[in-house]
Amino acid sequence: MAGTHFDLSGKVAIVTGATKGIGYGLAVALARYGANIIVVSRNQADCEGTAAEIKGLGREALPVSTDVTSLDQIQNMVEKTINHFGRVDILVNNAGTALTKKAEDITEEDWDRVLNVDLKGVFFCAQAVGKEMIKQKRGKIINVASILGLVGDRQVLPYCAAKGSVIQLTKALALEWARYNIQVNALCPGYVKTSMNEKELSQEKIYNHIIGKIPVRRIGEVGDMTGAAVFLASEASDYMTGQTLVIDGGWTAE
Repeated sequence: MAGTHFDLSGKVAIVTGATKGIGYGLAVALARYGANIIVVSRNQADCEGTAAEIKGLGREALPVSTDVTSLDQIQNMVEKTINHFGRVDILVNNAGTALTKKAEDITEEDWDRVLNVDLKGVFFCAQAVGKEMIKQKRGKIINVASILGLVGDRQVLPYCAAKGSVIQLTKALALEWARYNIQVNALCPGYVKTSMNEKELSQEKIYNHIIGKIPVRRIGEVGDMTGAAVFLASEASDYMTGQTLVIDGGWTAE
């Protein structure tokens, strides 16, 4: 891919939530375009498995188990990255969680569990990595939000609140760090088929509800997200910051 705007050869990318679903797809896609990957999730064995696959593509991969709600573990993740590679060029803030519950039944524990991963984790990963990028005077941060940060839906209130906040966080960071040549953008997937929602999609009522909201009349695939991530990680997006790139089959166009 050398010589193209999308070439990531030799770049160093941290991807959180990199062992399953969208995060896995993004990690592999960045590796296919030349990046070396720090594979991050809470489970070390899962990290090692994904790292082995990436090494099979001819890239370097460093597995680092990290709970993104722990500032100490986030700092450890960054230190291991710098010690191994000497720098970090790209952060994909993908780790996330959700729950399905009526608003009137949500507990404080429910709220904290979702917001701690989906918002607190995003900011403090960006902060820790951003400090290194400021020293380098360059960097790319991709925050994985959701269309549910743009529109509401039923029984996913904490997730909607967190993802909406991630979009605003992205804009604020972009403004603060533009002077350091750090681009901060958000990737907003629509409903994407993964192993985590197979059970939901097998229920006809839920499937029909979702399909009814998507003008292209199909559920998204992880592969539908990867091109956008490569764009946001590459020099092709050097003049783009503080933006939200929506890939949702037209869901939010109505």
